[in-house]
Amino acid sequence: MSDDRAQRAAAGADAGLFDRLPQRLRPLQAELPGLGQLRLVETTLLVILGLILASATIYDLSRQTRINGRLGADLTTWRRYTGHDYVNLSVDQLTLGISSERDVVCGNTSPGAPAQRTQVCLEIWGPIRHGIREVHGGWYLPPHAVDLPSSRYGCFGPAAKGRCPG
Repeated sequence: MSDDRAQRAAAGADAGLFDRLPQRLRPLQAELPGLGQLRLVETTLLVILGLILASATIYDLSRQTRINGRLGADLTTWRRYTGHDYVNLSVDQLTLGISSERDVVCGNTSPGAPAQRTQVCLEIWGPIRHGIREVHGGWYLPPHAVDLPSSRYGCFGPAAKGRCPG
């Protein structure tokens, strides 16, 4: 009699776990008859979805790695071009277009807090060669100024034509 109670208790515990679920969501005791094509379609769709998500993740990671490498090269380029080993530089990817891979790097011309001194901004783009990229032009900004065309002066280089007022 005690064995019978134990079996019913175990069956009740298993059944009780899934009793709260609707009948169609409860686990089956045996596979339903059929060719299994529905399961094959579902599995195929899940594999395709997994491949799409994996490729999107890999693309995003590789893109971020390229951007990080480019930004590091931009900072090194600014330091070599100006001869100043400053750490607090600003890199703007929006001025020349976020998808253009053209960046503007600004930094002080003399030691001080960011944007508290006259700044030199460089337009940088192209491939990374020997850890740097090519400078195509630039301009100066007065202290405490935001990088807007009306604030720029002393434009230099062929790419900076038309970026300064007057």
